[in-house]
Formats: sequence, structure tokens, C-alpha cells
Amino acid sequence: MWQIELSRQADKFTKRENIKDDEILNLIKKVINHSKGLDENIDVKKMKGKWKGYHRIKIGKIRIILKIDFKNKISSIDKIDFRGDVYK
Repeated sequence: MWQIELSRQADKFTKRENIKDDEILNLIKKVINHSKGLDENIDVKKMKGKWKGYHRIKIGKIRIILKIDFKNKISSIDKIDFRGDVYK
């Protein structure tokens, strides 16, 4: 079973924007399936620069920055914000 950790900032954003935990869980499942080579309709990319080692999920104007540890089955969501503010 995968463990999902939300940072304090990500938790505040989900509550403020009324994003349900089930939606986040569904996105994480899609990212995991996408990494296994399954055909999933999700926009996910590996990041570069200071965010090396992280992945970015794009959903409309919202971006989710997360780190996935496949060995220990842990997904750590560091930031969730609108596209102009998430990389700051």
C-alpha cells in the first residue's frame, strides 16, 4: 500500500480550494500507473534544476510538485499551487 504525505502548504491549499483527498489519491494512482508504462491520461514530467528528483503534475492551472519513492512506496507532495506561484 502506498503512503501519501502532504506538506503543510499542500494541505492548506487543498482545504482552501476544496480539493478532496480522493482526487489527490486518484492522481497519485495515475502517476504510478504511468510510470509502470500503462496508458494513463495524465500530464506528468520529471523536473530539472533545483527541483531535480521531483515530478510535476499539471491539472489546468494547478501544479502539483511531488517526490515519489518507488522502493518504499511513499509519495510526498511538497507543493500544490497555481502555475505562477508553485515554482517560487
